[in-house]
Order: sequence, then C-alpha cells, then structure tokens
Amino acid sequence: EKVDPDAQHVNVKLEERDLWHKFKEFTNEMIVTKNGRRMFPVLKCSVSGLEPNAMYTLRLDFVQVDSHRWKYVNGDWVAGGKAEPAVPHCVYEHPDSPNYGNHWMKGAIEFNRVKLTNKMNGVKGQIMLNSLHKYQPRLHILEAGNNQHEKHLLTVSFSETQFIAVTAYQNEEITALKIKYNPFAKAFLDAKERPDQRDLIDDGSCDGQGRGL
Repeated sequence: EKVDPDAQHVNVKLEERDLWHKFKEFTNEMIVTKNGRRMFPVLKCSVSGLEPNAMYTLRLDFVQVDSHRWKYVNGDWVAGGKAEPAVPHCVYEHPDSPNYGNHWMKGAIEFNRVKLTNKMNGVKGQIMLNSLHKYQPRLHILEAGNNQHEKHLLTVSFSETQFIAVTAYQNEEITALKIKYNPFAKAFLDAKERPDQRDLIDDGSCDGQGRGL
C-alpha cells in the first residue's frame, strides 16, 4: 500500500522468502511469553528507491488477520470461537530510526530485537498479541520532514510472514523447522538439559537477550 506519490519508486523486498515459505506451508507459529520472545524467522527486508540524503523512520506493527480464535485439532489449525478484542495497538520502531535513505538501502534491515508478549508490560520493544490469534506483520516507512513532522510514505506486508501466536508450539513440524534453521535453537536445547541454565529457559531466552526458538 503506497500512500504517498513520493513512494512510487520505493520498493521493499522480503529477505529469506524461501525460509518463510517453509514455515507458511505448515502455518507458522510464534511464541509469546510474559517477558517477551524474539521472532524466528527474523523479519528482514531490503529497501530501494529512497532519497539517499532524506531521513526516514521504519516501524513495525502487527494486525489480526481474521475475526476468530484458532485451535489445533488432530494435526490441523481450525477456526474456533470469536476473536478476543484486539489488544492495544503497539508499534515497534527500528532502533536505527531516524536515519538517512543511504543507511536503509545499504543492506538488509533486520527487526531482530522486537519481542512478542502476551502481557501489557509497557516495556519498550515489546509487542502484545493475543494467543491463538493469527497476525500479519506490517512495515511502515515514514519520511522525516521539517519541524519533526513525519510523512507516511508506504505500508507493506508479506503474506508469507503470517503466524499464529502461541504460548507453546502446537505443530511438531514447526518445532522441527525452528530447531533446524534457528542458530540459537541448539543453545536453547542445551540449556534445557542443564539445571544451571533453567533460568534462561524460564524467561524465554537462551542467551540472556530474549532469543529462543
């Protein structure tokens, strides 16, 4: 969705699309915890067509895809009851914001610090979601103008990145994919075997920074 004429030359590409497709095939799941859990796969995008010397802010939010809860029954996700009221709208701002177009276009932009939670903690960098609801991440690009005024250039989303928020993985295929492709999964599993690392498991972390499966 390009909301400004100046955005007609701006293109956003989803990185690691093939990896996202592997998860979408089985309906992706993302863990939400009280303390927040980082996403895997990590949302990464590349952007072109920005003005090199203009300043831009990049933000991420998550919208419910449909109007019902989901439940996992006999190996399949099926629509359940009516969706819970949408949680307060949370927006995650990329920590490099605001920055020059040159900066954003020099390589992949990673949203690797955003954490998903099921509690309203008021903690910066956390996004609250309803468990067992399906979500779509959306990327917003805003251009910083004079007097700190921001102009909304565009909003973009990729259907491959949809997921159901869960407090524990339901589909073993998704668990297997997370372990296979997440570089931090081995540390997570190793920690599970060691009593002295139990505190890292309990807070949804495997390296003290909120990374996990």
